[in-house]
Amino acid sequence: MPQRHSKNNNDLAFFTYDEKRKLGYGTQKERLGKDSIKPFDACCLCLKPFIDPLCCQKGHVFCKECILECLLSQKKDIHRKLAAHTGQQKQEKEDEEERLMLQKARELDAFDQQNHGPVPQYNDKNYSRDKNGFHGANSVKATSYEEEALRTMKAFWLPSATPDAPAKVEAPSTSTICPEGKEKIKMKNLFPIHFTEDTSAQKKHKSLDKSFICPSCKVTLTNTSSLVALSTCGHVFCKKCAEKFVAVDKVCVVCDKPCKDRNLVNLEKGGTGFAGHGDNLEAKDFKHLGSGSGLGLVRPAMKT
Repeated sequence: MPQRHSKNNNDLAFFTYDEKRKLGYGTQKERLGKDSIKPFDACCLCLKPFIDPLCCQKGHVFCKECILECLLSQKKDIHRKLAAHTGQQKQEKEDEEERLMLQKARELDAFDQQNHGPVPQYNDKNYSRDKNGFHGANSVKATSYEEEALRTMKAFWLPSATPDAPAKVEAPSTSTICPEGKEKIKMKNLFPIHFTEDTSAQKKHKSLDKSFICPSCKVTLTNTSSLVALSTCGHVFCKKCAEKFVAVDKVCVVCDKPCKDRNLVNLEKGGTGFAGHGDNLEAKDFKHLGSGSGLGLVRPAMKT
């Protein structure tokens, strides 16, 4: 009689490790493929092939329309937060002035009662209400201690004394942020870049998609290529040509426009399915069985 192994044993009251893995529970690992990585010629915001590309000083490439909409929405959000912060400061100032006035009035009342005795009641018919809002014979004069207790009482069962938690609006930053690199960015710091399109006859017959080449060595640019853009003219080269010719001659190979070392901007890229360029291309997902299984307290998470 053959022995029962753990993979074939299915009469236990709990799931074995192999059964849980077959059901998809536990820690699942998967390596990200090429489709999960942004191509070098795609916008960082819309993830589509860029149109009129603009590049920041950190090498992030955006469509012109996408980055303009992003910066405009950030400015609108900054104006809204500034208006809310200004209104809060104004309200705090008014509340402080009112508190000082009430404190001064209580001090005057206490001084008057100490020197002249209790304050006489009003007999004027037009003044039918006292300051607490009660009428005639039912009116009760509240002392300053009772007034303070009524004002500061936090009774959630009374609608008029329900405590509130005012949201503190902090002073917002007035600088726009790059959506990809999270550094400060301005519209004047963005510069247009120009890729050299491959117009050879062989490329036209093979594929309808655009392919770009280095204008110096004529090598097709891919995600494995390290690219460098010139902020003066916007032409894009491979890193080898940029270090060998542009950085040495201090002039653009295409338009002969002078440049300096600080004008060489390394473009950011997403990598490929095999080389992550310093990124960890392994996704992890934790899936628990539920309460009573011993794994109910494990929270789902994704790590890339």
